[in-house]
Amino acid sequence: MPDNQPLANDFISQITAIVEKNLSNEQFGVAELAHELNMSRSNLLRRVQKLTQLSVSQLIRQVRLKRSMDLLQESSLNISEIAYQVGFSSTSYFIKCFREHYGYPPGSANKIITEENIPDPIAPSKRKRHVMMVMVSVGLLTLLAIALFKYVQKKPHETGSLEKSIAVLPFKNDSNDSTNIYLINGLMESTLSNLQKIKDLKVISRTSSEKYRNTFKSVPEMAEELHVNYFVEGSGQKIGSRILLNVQLIEAPNDRHLWSRQYRREVTDIFQLQQEVAKDIAKEIQAIITREERSRIEKNPTENLQAYDLFLKGNDLMNKGGLENLEKALKHYKKAIEYDSEFALAYAVSTIAYYYLDLFQEKKSYAAEMGVYADKAILYDPLLAESMIAKALFYAHRKEYKSAVPYLEKALEYKPNSILAIHFLSDFYNHAIPNTTKYLEYALQGTRLDVGVQDSATASLNYLHLSNALIQTGFVEESLHYIDQSIAYNSNNSYASWVKAAVLFARDGNVNQTKQILLREIEKDSTRLHILQELGNVCYYQGDYQEALRYYTPFIALRKAYQLDIFNNVDLTIGIVLSKLNRQEESNRFIVRFKHFAENDSSIYKHIHLAMYYAYLGDTQKTIDHMVLFSKEDNYQYWILLWEKDPLVAPFRNRPAFKEVMHTIKSKFWKQHRQTRDLLEEKGLL
Repeated sequence: MPDNQPLANDFISQITAIVEKNLSNEQFGVAELAHELNMSRSNLLRRVQKLTQLSVSQLIRQVRLKRSMDLLQESSLNISEIAYQVGFSSTSYFIKCFREHYGYPPGSANKIITEENIPDPIAPSKRKRHVMMVMVSVGLLTLLAIALFKYVQKKPHETGSLEKSIAVLPFKNDSNDSTNIYLINGLMESTLSNLQKIKDLKVISRTSSEKYRNTFKSVPEMAEELHVNYFVEGSGQKIGSRILLNVQLIEAPNDRHLWSRQYRREVTDIFQLQQEVAKDIAKEIQAIITREERSRIEKNPTENLQAYDLFLKGNDLMNKGGLENLEKALKHYKKAIEYDSEFALAYAVSTIAYYYLDLFQEKKSYAAEMGVYADKAILYDPLLAESMIAKALFYAHRKEYKSAVPYLEKALEYKPNSILAIHFLSDFYNHAIPNTTKYLEYALQGTRLDVGVQDSATASLNYLHLSNALIQTGFVEESLHYIDQSIAYNSNNSYASWVKAAVLFARDGNVNQTKQILLREIEKDSTRLHILQELGNVCYYQGDYQEALRYYTPFIALRKAYQLDIFNNVDLTIGIVLSKLNRQEESNRFIVRFKHFAENDSSIYKHIHLAMYYAYLGDTQKTIDHMVLFSKEDNYQYWILLWEKDPLVAPFRNRPAFKEVMHTIKSKFWKQHRQTRDLLEEKGLL
């Protein structure tokens, strides 16, 4: 391994030289660096992470900050001028980054370095600090060499050298009494829940671990599938009034046993047992637990053991899924609340159960119960993540998504690994309150924590969401990578094929290729609305209006038959197609329907929809006016950039006013794309 160090240093030196050459270019980031090095982004990210334990964007920033330190010492430039020269357009952001990196603001740099260079024979401690400061400012390459040396010298089995990612495998019931399974499952779930409260850990979801309940796979095989470094295994039984629990911690990559312990506790000490297990595991892998996290871990959900026993039985049923099990679970939760009327967790989980019961029903029945239970959950424990989720779902049940989001974000503050909060946030930012950056951020988090799920259909859906989020934010190649994984898990996922067709069109602009993919899907099932409307759109793009109507006709009939209020944006295209075929009366109905939809659109896309309407009318000025209003929005989808290719705008596509506003929309999108990329890379999500 040490023989590779000169090559590693050469590679980092090469990166440093390239970044310094482009130092004043604020837009020079990971993609540009990968291009200069003739490497793929993914290979560059992996290699830099392996060599330096830094993301590429962090490494680029360190080069910029090192040069800024040199300029502070060598030049008479002011801070704003230096910030600009090293690629920071915002002086305040430069000061923030400088302070975080060096421990003091740039304005104090000369003062601190000058003071540290004053000899002081009486104070050897100051000379020590001087040596330390020289080391800090000696240069990026030295720091990286030291970091690399430490990395290479670490023994593979050192706990601190591995990412703190962990999965809690299903606990085994050692008792012959199968009625105790719910208790053992409850101990596993409580261990998982307590670990999920620790921000310093990456904790894989319960549904992902459940897949391995009866597996014969080896630990390294499971680790590769779940992308974790540690596994918790457990087994237990209830003997009279005592609980016997065996827990062990395994370092996953090499299947090495790290720690094990047997816990013997009275049933009355079940909460202390759960807390102790989680804290022992966290301590062993050197996870940092903050004071607030420790407080949340150590808080008992209830003081009534009968109530808690009923709660565990309810949870065991709820985790099995299905309407019947949800209803049975609610009966147990209600009984638990009868024993403890201030049982916040029982109120919260009941609210979640009610939400899922109504989710499957056309007519909503549990709005009142959800309101009461969510309020009581927050009343009795306002620092409980599940209380926040419950209140969020109450608002989502009423379609008040903007009110729901702050509660979900607060839930993640209390439980950073809550896959439930992450999934709801991803879903809401996708369709209810569109925000492409946040959608992608939470979709990525969800994929990291909810991997290796129990069935291929769920895995396919997870990758579909991630691919969709990636293309919406302009990550075309990454989107294709994950949509292929989605299709690999479930070749019958027509939504995945739909997204793939759209992504390929975005990349290649090949309408025929897109059409062939969609035709293969419609052959499997001619009633797929999303495929029918997309085929109609493709034929419209090709100018084949008769063929477009052939697909729009069954789409219209099915949408009406099922009374679905979806794909309203397609009504304009349908109206145009009907008009081209001299069916003006029918055309007018769809145009009016689209206008009503556009005028009442509460999303960020209202003005782009109105621009489309006025483009159809041939009103260039109003089209441009609404495009200008839309250009003030943020986090819009990549598809907006493709609108200039729509036949609808052909008459004024080359007009200066249209070109100018499209340039503004595109520039803003790609600037947001770069910011999103840097943000997610810093968080280790890209």
